[in-house]
Amino acid sequence: MNPALWIVAGLLAAVALSGGLTKAFMNKAKLDDLGEKSGGGWTMHASTGFVRTLGALEIAAAAGLTLPAVLDIAPVMVPVTAVCWILLMIGAVITHARYEQYKFVALNVVYLAMAAFVAWGRFGPESFSA
Repeated sequence: MNPALWIVAGLLAAVALSGGLTKAFMNKAKLDDLGEKSGGGWTMHASTGFVRTLGALEIAAAAGLTLPAVLDIAPVMVPVTAVCWILLMIGAVITHARYEQYKFVALNVVYLAMAAFVAWGRFGPESFSA
């Protein structure tokens, strides 16, 4: 199960980094223009600061899902970050549902389930402290 947890955490980190870099560094007007195609339609109704903050949180999540274990510095932060990602995905599900972007609701539910798997596995049977 350990390899599966590493793979899932790595995939989530890639998703978080990609989304985070986009939100943190792409021009908000360009994000707004992407609209429905990329799931970014909600950005038209959010402040630039809020979008940038979400981007920074996603970049931090990308680091927190992998680096603590790789560097063996506070590896308990991996499942803690996974729990934080679950909370972020709950917000994403609610937001996309409000804008009737149901394919993105489904995608965020998948990310939420992946994070739940990492949190369960790293807090439980494949804990780094065991």
